Amino acid sequence: MDAAPSPLVVVSNRGPLAFTMQGDRLLTRKAAGGLVSALAPALEGVEATWIAGAITDADRRAAAQGAVDSEAARVRLLTLDEGDYRAYYDIVANSTLWYLYHGLYDRPRRPFIDRRWREAWARYRDVNLRFAEAVVEHSPQDAVVLVQDYHLSLLAPHVTKQRPDLRTVHFHHTPFCGPEDLRMLPDDVAAELVGGLASHGACGFHTRRWADAFSACCEAVLGDVPLTFVAPAAPDLDDVARVAAGTECDGHLADLEARVGDRQLIVRVDRIELSKNLLRGFHAYDELLETRPQWRGRVIFGAFVYPSRETLPDYLGYRAEVEALIARINAKWQTPAWTPIMVEATDNFPASVAALRRYDVLLVNPVRDGLNLVAKEGAAVNERDGVLALSRESGVWDELGPWALELNPFDLTATAEALHTALTMAPEERAERATGLRAAATRRGPSDWLAQQVAAAG
Repeated sequence: MDAAPSPLVVVSNRGPLAFTMQGDRLLTRKAAGGLVSALAPALEGVEATWIAGAITDADRRAAAQGAVDSEAARVRLLTLDEGDYRAYYDIVANSTLWYLYHGLYDRPRRPFIDRRWREAWARYRDVNLRFAEAVVEHSPQDAVVLVQDYHLSLLAPHVTKQRPDLRTVHFHHTPFCGPEDLRMLPDDVAAELVGGLASHGACGFHTRRWADAFSACCEAVLGDVPLTFVAPAAPDLDDVARVAAGTECDGHLADLEARVGDRQLIVRVDRIELSKNLLRGFHAYDELLETRPQWRGRVIFGAFVYPSRETLPDYLGYRAEVEALIARINAKWQTPAWTPIMVEATDNFPASVAALRRYDVLLVNPVRDGLNLVAKEGAAVNERDGVLALSRESGVWDELGPWALELNPFDLTATAEALHTALTMAPEERAERATGLRAAATRRGPSDWLAQQVAAAG
């Protein structure tokens, strides 16, 4: 007789529920984001607890009420001091580790490690300890604990010491840097970082490349290599299909068709985030219009891009730069009957899915990406044998690369040529590539990804 499955505990910075206030009333809805999309569907029907941070005032109101049930899990929110949270999240997680793992540092200027940064690192450690204490308190006996992402790199040593019955797995949703980049951190910080991760029973990544980079860092810093595994995530394509079949999405698609007409449509769906490489994508489109005049008036770039991390100065500046570049390109090329770049600046999922249904070319050109779920979602729902122009630096390249057009994300001229190739591709080749993309994108589901994490726990 098979043994009963172990209870699961998921630990992440953000949880599966989003809370808002309407007067004195607390409203609850499913949270957005790739982690929730990939993990929440697989947890339905599973005994699971989800521990996450209480980030907003509404979150803190929900946390005061105790555990909250969601479709995915019993959610426990951890209330954190706002100053500690900002140091942990803004300074260390998003202004240091995110830059390190995505290769975003401008080395002549940053990173800038001073005593204030070290104070932030100490608060990052403290927040990780608070999460670890919550895991110790709320985890059932012999549970499998699935720790999600780079925010929570230091909690495993405390958990394993206090609760040796728990089996912990860490999953990194970002890329990982190599030893040379890791050396930008102070030696003691680098050792604490990789040592904290290596204290889990296993560490998972979306691709072998990121797993090997982590192993190389552990070898260089610790002299030992922990157990790793590769498990590319999958979006909730059933949910995407439901949205695609809905009347709201149909309305957005009708509006899009009216604006595009008989022109071809290039689409990108992204947060305005430094690693997503928006500026080079728009510059490449500008070069396409400059060097291939036949496309003037015959193609539209649908930019479904929305703000991200608005508390960070770099992101505010990047958003302003993106908006200014779009305005310059439109002013340069537009005619009374044609605007080259069409912008949807809100995070409107049905509108984004409508664009994925309609694109002739999907541009996914990050400088580095842990995976990229948009590429999979687009391949699954597109209705026009759309071509995927894909950065080889995205983690999803390993799965979708054979049927995509390869991009060097730093090469504007080559990107412009790839866009031209995609726009002029013969229908037979488009159909063949689209069939391959769809098969690869739908091969795995959220349950497969969850099962690999649980299996890695042993």
